[in-house]
Amino acid sequence: MHTFTTVFAQFLSVVPRYLFVKLSKEHRGKRSPRTFLYWDQFVHLLHAQLAGCKSLRDGIMGMNAAAKRLYHLGTKPVSKSTFADANNMRPYTFFETLFGELYRRCLPKAPGKKFSFKNKLFSLDASVVDLCLTLFPWAKFRTTKAGIKLHTLLDHDGYLPAVVTVTEAKCHEVNMAKLLQLPKGSIVVFDRGYVDHAWFRQLCKTDVFLVTRLKSNARFIVLERNEVDRTTGVTSDQTIQVADGEKALVLRRVGYRDQETGKRFEFLTNHMTLSARTIADIYKERWQVEIIGSSG
Repeated sequence: MHTFTTVFAQFLSVVPRYLFVKLSKEHRGKRSPRTFLYWDQFVHLLHAQLAGCKSLRDGIMGMNAAAKRLYHLGTKPVSKSTFADANNMRPYTFFETLFGELYRRCLPKAPGKKFSFKNKLFSLDASVVDLCLTLFPWAKFRTTKAGIKLHTLLDHDGYLPAVVTVTEAKCHEVNMAKLLQLPKGSIVVFDRGYVDHAWFRQLCKTDVFLVTRLKSNARFIVLERNEVDRTTGVTSDQTIQVADGEKALVLRRVGYRDQETGKRFEFLTNHMTLSARTIADIYKERWQVEIIGSSG
């Protein structure tokens, strides 16, 4: 007789059951469905996420359709009311702690970044998730729309999220970026929505390198022009002084022309020793965090 392991079962095998039991005892709520355990809730929530279910009812119907096989996953069918009670009464800190434990287990096994430099590389991005204003009035974003903002810091060692924070959609991404405590010597790459000279000074002061796009209306003075190899797509490499009416901010401006699309880009960084082409490639890698944000 042929046997096989489903993709769903493979996902669940990543979570050690002894760890799950230990954490569930530590985060036991005051009022909680006794016949619907943390593991049951986790399995149902994971199924709903992987199956792209739009509601609790949708997820429960999908699981109940395979009721005779659920015992292989260590769970059983559940009613909508019991599932809803568990989601409402149990502390979110259980799943937060579970994520932290699994994250620490994944880090040693994750592949390194594709660049040869030793600096840690992070990408920063924020994505708005639209919500129904009637159901989520606390998250009012515009006159007729509600929303939340997903702030993600992606670690390029294994492409794992290092920080994920949810705020109201109207929260500016720079405000959250200023709260980050990045390792000394690391490189953080982000789009023009994060351009803020006060934050740039904060990064420079803490020995953190930045890579971003230069705004089209940026005012600066060219202090020095460096030779470039145009065969790599690099069109310019300059040391500039940003004009913002405050203490001088000296940065590096790299011009680049994509050899496949012909599009031209201007990058801004405070890293003065990496090659200009590497700076361009670092920004290109930022699209990995876009993938993470869109899948969320």
